[in-house]
Amino acid sequence: MAFRALVVEKDEAGKTNTSVRNLNRDQLPDGNVTVSVEYSTLNYKDGLCLGSGGGLVRNYPHVPGIDFAGTVEESADNRFQPGDRVVLTGWRVGEAWWGGYAEKACVKADWLVHLPQGIDSRQAMAIGTAGFTSMLAIQELETHGLHPDAGPVLVTGAAGGVGSVATAILSGRGYKVTSVTGRPEAADYLTSIGASAILDRSEIAETVKRPLESETWAGCVDAVGGAMLARVLGQMKYGSSVAAVGLAGGAALPATVIPFLLRGIKLLGIDSVMRPTEDRIEVWSRFAADPALELLDSMIRTVSLDELPELGRAILKGQVQGRIVVDVRK
Repeated sequence: MAFRALVVEKDEAGKTNTSVRNLNRDQLPDGNVTVSVEYSTLNYKDGLCLGSGGGLVRNYPHVPGIDFAGTVEESADNRFQPGDRVVLTGWRVGEAWWGGYAEKACVKADWLVHLPQGIDSRQAMAIGTAGFTSMLAIQELETHGLHPDAGPVLVTGAAGGVGSVATAILSGRGYKVTSVTGRPEAADYLTSIGASAILDRSEIAETVKRPLESETWAGCVDAVGGAMLARVLGQMKYGSSVAAVGLAGGAALPATVIPFLLRGIKLLGIDSVMRPTEDRIEVWSRFAADPALELLDSMIRTVSLDELPELGRAILKGQVQGRIVVDVRK
């Protein structure tokens, strides 16, 4: 039976073309579980894969979509049965393997997680890789001593996917969150999902001039990297930690080791792509009971497959606010 998918092709000159078309089941990759996909989402990586590929896509034609949620249709693995509700994030699906921008996906059972009670497919994709990464970052910060009484927590790139969910989770746990954004029009949105204060990006984006500044932040979820991360390191309280989750501002880190040596600052790297299954089950279980789940609707914009090429370009320019959920059946 034919199904709809968003397919990216690249010609000999390296130019890509994206279109929604019908595919057949035998065109899917050779996985051992077939999922009837209901929702996917849009991340920065998806923006790359919808365009030039960003070095992430190995072969064309390609179906992007690094996340998806839906119902098992067929399974050759006894851990999953037809009718099971499942979610997938990471594992280079949507990059090296066909992903969730289609009504069907065929993947390896090891990559899937059963959706816990209390989270439906749409909510799962409102969370997606962005929310999954946010929860991992906050868990790591708390493991390293962060608690609500320690002081304000900084979230950079706060109007984006990771930043939005991080702001909501932290606020729901009683933290005072300062959200950094370069979009003044996003202030009301950020306040509505829990930000206690808004900090304009220009106030913190400049390259480090002094290795140490006043101790301000008890923790930080950083989605920007680059000069902003370097600056933030010099503003952290003694013994505190920064969870690095992205590099929207660049991969270089123009910093000194002084904050690490004189204040005992910890820089925690957060990877969500290859995270072990046990960690994934724990994170999804935490979301099922987290107050942030109630705020998801205010972050979501639901779109169709046809809208993704334009939105892919927009997310690469930092012009997407909150979470984009893709109804692949539209």
